[in-house]
Amino acid sequence: MKLAARLLFAAACYAIKIPAAETYTYWIQTCSTEVAKQSHCEPSDTELARWALDAWRRVAPDSLTFAPASENRARLRVYWASERLQLYGEARPITVDGKPGAAIFVNPDTAQLGPEIREATAHDKLLRDSIVYLTCVHESGHGLGLRHTAEFADIMYYFGFGGEIVEYFGRYRRGLAAREDIRNRSGIASDDERQLRGVLGVPK
Repeated sequence: MKLAARLLFAAACYAIKIPAAETYTYWIQTCSTEVAKQSHCEPSDTELARWALDAWRRVAPDSLTFAPASENRARLRVYWASERLQLYGEARPITVDGKPGAAIFVNPDTAQLGPEIREATAHDKLLRDSIVYLTCVHESGHGLGLRHTAEFADIMYYFGFGGEIVEYFGRYRRGLAAREDIRNRSGIASDDERQLRGVLGVPK
């Protein structure tokens, strides 16, 4: 009976075809003095980028892992964009060893993101860090294969649908008491989670 039970269990696992964990190698640009001059990044921004990746990992811990790598071997590459990038961020598709990835550009200079954001972040460092973090989450989501949505609650929301930008970031900021809180407040909505699981082939 024990042998029969083992065989039945093995057959069931084979039929289910549990997907193997997808490993994304990543590289995050160091905010050196030279990079900071061009982008106004801060050394601690690299931590925000790592927290963003970990937020996605927590959505599907058995199906998604991240591993650091050199720049040219990384499937996800995070760069601190210069002030010339008049955007919050951008993800450009790349291929590494036949696998999809993205070159991710994050603009950490919130003063370049329009008068409303500039005024709102002028005296609120935590709001500034919130914007950088959420941008990292959004753009790395694209790197993982997620698309824009029209739902204001989603991290993958597209501002082209007309949502109030300051409120989008402000609602997240209001849930923080200290910078460390960002680490445990992912900003990822349930619809984002379902979309990621769909991309990974994980039961929703």
